[in-house]
Amino acid sequence: MPKNSKVTQHEQSHEHVVTESVADLLAHEEPLDYKSSSLNVGGVPGQKVPVESPDDGRPAWNSKLEYILAQVGFSVGLGNVWRFPYLCQKNGGGAYLVPYLILLLLIGIPLFFLELAVGQKIRRGSIGVWNYVCPHLGGVGVSSLMVCGFVGLYYNVIIGWSIFYFFQSFQHPLPWSDCPIRRNGTQAVVEPECEKSSATTYFWYRETLNITSTIAESGGLNWKMTVSLLVAWIIVCMAVIKGIQSSGKVMYFSSLFPYVVLLCFLVRGIFLRGALDGVAHMFTPKLEIMLEPQVWREAATQVFFALGLGFGGVIAFSSYNKQDNNCHFDAVLVSFINFVTSVLATLVVFAVLGFKANIMNEKCVIENAEKILGYLNSNVLSHDLVPPHVNFSHLSTTDYAEMYGVIKTVKEGAFAQLGLEPCLLEDELNKAVQGTGLAFIAFTEAMTHFPASPFWSVMFFFMLINLGLGSMIGTMTGITTPILDTFKIRKEVLTVGCCIIAFFCGLLFVQRSGNYFVTMFDDYSAGLPLTIVVILENVSVAWIYGTKRFMQDLEDMLGFRPYRIYFYLWKYVSPFCLLILISATVIEMAISPPGYNAWVQEVAQERFQSYPPWALAMCFALIVVAMLPLPLVFIARHFNLLSDGSNKLSVSYRKGCMMKDMSNLEEQDEARFILGKNPPGETPAPRPPQRAYLGPVLLHQSDATVLAQPEARVQRLSEGGGEPAEQHHVVRRHRVEGQEAGVEVQEHADG
Repeated sequence: MPKNSKVTQHEQSHEHVVTESVADLLAHEEPLDYKSSSLNVGGVPGQKVPVESPDDGRPAWNSKLEYILAQVGFSVGLGNVWRFPYLCQKNGGGAYLVPYLILLLLIGIPLFFLELAVGQKIRRGSIGVWNYVCPHLGGVGVSSLMVCGFVGLYYNVIIGWSIFYFFQSFQHPLPWSDCPIRRNGTQAVVEPECEKSSATTYFWYRETLNITSTIAESGGLNWKMTVSLLVAWIIVCMAVIKGIQSSGKVMYFSSLFPYVVLLCFLVRGIFLRGALDGVAHMFTPKLEIMLEPQVWREAATQVFFALGLGFGGVIAFSSYNKQDNNCHFDAVLVSFINFVTSVLATLVVFAVLGFKANIMNEKCVIENAEKILGYLNSNVLSHDLVPPHVNFSHLSTTDYAEMYGVIKTVKEGAFAQLGLEPCLLEDELNKAVQGTGLAFIAFTEAMTHFPASPFWSVMFFFMLINLGLGSMIGTMTGITTPILDTFKIRKEVLTVGCCIIAFFCGLLFVQRSGNYFVTMFDDYSAGLPLTIVVILENVSVAWIYGTKRFMQDLEDMLGFRPYRIYFYLWKYVSPFCLLILISATVIEMAISPPGYNAWVQEVAQERFQSYPPWALAMCFALIVVAMLPLPLVFIARHFNLLSDGSNKLSVSYRKGCMMKDMSNLEEQDEARFILGKNPPGETPAPRPPQRAYLGPVLLHQSDATVLAQPEARVQRLSEGGGEPAEQHHVVRRHRVEGQEAGVEVQEHADG
């Protein structure tokens, strides 16, 4: 700087600034290369800094176990139980695990690691993190928050359904074990809708949802589901009202209890008759299916949503960590637990479905054997067609298959008129069910045949409640954390307000046609918007901020350099895979007619129906609204219509430096700040003996605003200190809400 230059000082504001004397800076700091990274908050590259939790008032996890359980509870959800098994069954059985594992390694773990790292480093929610990394892409955090809101609205409805079934399970026999009997005078008849479908199907569509035949028919509120939804939101609100202090304790139970139930079901399931048939069917690989592009697209989508990428919950949870936490280990561990949980749930589901398939197959054999006996008694069929060893009173599936083959061969022309079914176990096992159809129809039907069925039903639906609760805690944290970071509002007030608003918005899903809206939100509110959010996260770190700089930041934070493979995965592989996934998603939406499966009461079956124009507009509005913050924030920042969101951060020094407000510094503090002088009576800061002066440190000043200090005041301070005529090199380092700025002040005083 030129001689007699004005002392530079930060513009007066209400923002907190960290300051230190020259002695403190020289005593504590090492010469650092701050130009290498604007995320760096201190430390020697390549050496792990013993970081303490910054004293910024931010909550912290009580233990590492609590944090891991929170991440596991968020990532392991209902999709692991009712989505992953369906995809395995549909896409080649055991062969599906190959593309899933490959994509988990290529995009799942790297992107999960990336979100953990940025959250832990910057210690903010999704909005603050992406405002800091790339202010022009600050809309990524807002879009993530909006997607969390959409998903939370309908996801808690599913928890409400589980709560209803949970309380209905305290009955013997279970209310969905038999069709209801209607009295018509002196006659007792089975409910026609139930007789045409099944007892569990009837209970789901009629007793639980009381569903209408189309989405256009509202049908009014379903009071049973409304009460269940209210209970669900009360539970979620109580779990998150104190932030991680309350949700962390809940996670000890909600994250671990589902594993206890799954292991109990697995042990019970493998001893059921026909369970091994289901497991064998599940893991029999169909290698020819594995090469189809659709399989890889669905595997990528499942990896993407299984880990909770883009929702903001991962970033929010990791932001409460210490900055020296080994987030790479966390990413690998949670991803591995998630995969093992999916396989465990698949084993349980197919063991139980194998048992159910055997029961349904035996029922089919009995019904068709009665038809054959009727044809034999009426001479439609000759007794010579029945093999001599066949005993109709103890007819096995093998005997029926043999008899069916003989009749089909002899009665080739008139066979179709007989109405006989083949009753193959393979056909029952191939009936793919997912989502609510698996949990509330297929699985519940299987449990009715269990000994002590109410106990297993209570356990199963309590498990679903806990799985959903863990995911909802992460979703709510992804909503509240960025808002609390941005606005000064009490955590309890925000949480209660969000839950109340969400409950009233959720009434859309508990009207009689509400199930159709759940399907709509599930199909359109998260898929495409969330994929775009994650690819922008990837691009902002790998291409805008810089992968090399990010790797250096990780080395400074973790104390070791992550594997080189991450550089190429973040830079090239993950963006490429995500681009393909987005393209495939758009193509799939374009070629598939938008619609829903409506329950037609007259025929007791589901039929596909297209959305009416207003519902179609609602579908695309969900996508547009979720992605709208992306261009809006970009345009606003580009034309300076919106302040740089990166200045809303407050990243602390290492070694626990005090936070001070420059606007409140007294004159004696300014004297110490500028010239390194201590006021009378104050003990000077200790200096290390024979510490070599390292010279002025020039730091990155991208966001610091430098104003002039009157020269007269500096001269007065210098003269008042009685200093000999010498050159004073003063270095001021401060962090202004997450940005680093260095200001060098040089004054030459004449003796």
